[in-house]
Amino acid sequence: MKNRIEAKKIFKDVKLLILDVDGVLTKGEIIYDDTGRELKIFNVKDGLGVSLLSRVGIKTLLLSARNSPMLKKRAEDMKVVEVIGGVLPKEKVLKRIKDKYGVKDEEICFMGDDIIDLGVIRKVGIGVAVCDAHSLVKKAAKYVTVKRGGEGAVREVVDLIIKYRKLEKEIFEFIENPV
Repeated sequence: MKNRIEAKKIFKDVKLLILDVDGVLTKGEIIYDDTGRELKIFNVKDGLGVSLLSRVGIKTLLLSARNSPMLKKRAEDMKVVEVIGGVLPKEKVLKRIKDKYGVKDEEICFMGDDIIDLGVIRKVGIGVAVCDAHSLVKKAAKYVTVKRGGEGAVREVVDLIIKYRKLEKEIFEFIENPV
């Protein structure tokens, strides 16, 4: 499979992970309760993976077209460094992100699922599409996950970053001695 052959090459230089939210960290569903409050379901394994990345110095930020109040709480739980919401086109914030975090295009991994993510996927070094993404997004991506959005796709990519950046030892040291 093309993905597995190229995974080592594309994930070894990741210094910043940028995630779309709806359809990547979630299954892309929005639930409204009877008072009109929006509810989202997040995958715990994805969250732990993002949190572990932060422990080894790889920052993660959330980039969403929607401004959802619950994102701040979830981002805090996952040790995400920044939440950028209500942005379209999403690629208009890329220069600011690169300047702020001192990274180059080829050091950025972005995960998306729909056509509003195409601009970012095409501009960063490692564009990733979840397997249930829009066909144009999958075509533009350098890597397509095996897992679906909201069902472990983020953890799949996190695990590849950890593996190919050779960070397993640091992760296990943290798990054994979580100061």
